Amino acid sequence: MKETLRRMQKKRAAGDSGFTLVELLVVVVIIGVLVAIAVPMYLNYRKGAANKSAESDVRAAVSAVEQFYTEHDNQYPKSGDSTAEKLIFGLEDSGGTSTEENTQVATLSPGNSMQYENNGATYRICAMNSDGKTVYYYDSSTGGSVKKSSAKTLADCISPAAP
Repeated sequence: MKETLRRMQKKRAAGDSGFTLVELLVVVVIIGVLVAIAVPMYLNYRKGAANKSAESDVRAAVSAVEQFYTEHDNQYPKSGDSTAEKLIFGLEDSGGTSTEENTQVATLSPGNSMQYENNGATYRICAMNSDGKTVYYYDSSTGGSVKKSSAKTLADCISPAAP
């Protein structure tokens, strides 16, 4: 019995250490399958987060417009487009220029663009992320919450005919 144990120990010590090529290939294939599943899911999460930021920016802009409305004698600001980081809208003074006292700023998340259209007694705000596939809007004539638009661009969304 002792002789058999010695032979088995010599066999292990002689060359049975490490992994075989087949074992390494199986591990690489398993890691590859996990990555193939995880990467698309991660990209979808990022896209969803970017779209939610555009939706959130519309909500923030609605609050800014309503605040402007209450602070400026029930007058909505004139129409405006976003710059890189913010949407600035306001009223013009008698000289035809906007001043700090009669403007309101809605800050945008990175990669988002927005348009605000004053339709007299109502307004419409549209925003989208840089992926350009989903446009969100708020229409004060119908009220409610921020909705997803079927329009493909901000210009199409801002016109009252587009839902």
